[in-house]
Amino acid sequence: MRAIWKGAVSFGLVSIGVKVYSATEEKDIRFHQVHREDGGRIRYKRTCSVCGEEVTYDDIAKGYDIGGGEMVILTDEDFADLPLSTSHAIDVLEFVPAEQVDPILYNKAYFLEPEGSATKPYVLLRDALSDSERVAIVKVALRQREQLATLRVREGVLLLNTMLWPDEIRRPDFGFLDEDLKVRPPELAMASSLIDSMAGEFEPDAFTDDYRAALQEVIDAKVEGREVVQPEEEEAAPAAAVDLMAALKASVERARAARGEAPSRGGAEPTPISSARSAKKAAKKAPARKTAEKKAEPAKKTAAKKTPAKKTAEKKAEPAKKTAAKKTPAKKTAAKKSA
Repeated sequence: MRAIWKGAVSFGLVSIGVKVYSATEEKDIRFHQVHREDGGRIRYKRTCSVCGEEVTYDDIAKGYDIGGGEMVILTDEDFADLPLSTSHAIDVLEFVPAEQVDPILYNKAYFLEPEGSATKPYVLLRDALSDSERVAIVKVALRQREQLATLRVREGVLLLNTMLWPDEIRRPDFGFLDEDLKVRPPELAMASSLIDSMAGEFEPDAFTDDYRAALQEVIDAKVEGREVVQPEEEEAAPAAAVDLMAALKASVERARAARGEAPSRGGAEPTPISSARSAKKAAKKAPARKTAEKKAEPAKKTAAKKTPAKKTAEKKAEPAKKTAAKKTPAKKTAAKKSA
């Protein structure tokens, strides 16, 4: 790597000499514009719109449009006279919890390497930052521009993250923010179930740029003069579903299938929405059962009242049966006499 800046980290009365290196690089495949017929490179000339002459870099200055066709021209000397207190220093302003820095503010990342005899104070600041679990808010001037930045530790190295200024962050101004949209609890429960089914630990190495790999394969095939093997087509994204609940449920099942889990049908574990529906059905059935039981109770009591009446009738019937039994021998005697 090549250092793009040299300076010092100002930490109280301690000055730590450092070199700054770009911590990231883009892996995008770049192309040149060429003539389709013969492959010749397309060149752009820097020409003046007034005189039409081609202009070299040495003759180019910066112009600020103030409107009405007027332009203010600034040269390198104008920029050199600007007072930048942080032109060769990274001034530590304060130390704050990392979670208080909104990630939208982060811009570019740079590694800091200790220079010369600054290794010990460099390590001291690094270890102190690690122990405090905070990040340093600093100011630094890179490429003739003063920037706000953070200083934190990554893999044993101080990492400088330049940040955008607060007035450079746009405010979202969308119509739906003023609409009174309400999400139903069952929908929220199903969405939470989908999030749970897709939860995992973030491992950056598990993700790849499939488009760039396929594009590189096309280029390699062109160079080697072989046939390009078409990559497997990914499953088409489903069309926008009218039923949000159906789409959420299908997404949960798809996520479970991707993880090799059993679907939620049959004896599988119920989802939050199915549990909620079951609970509602049970709550509706419970009052109906109680009402039926209450209606059945008077009928049971009436039946219970009728039971003693039956017993009384049976008791009255018993003497009658005995009397009939006594009359039977008299009939038999009369029959013998007549004989």
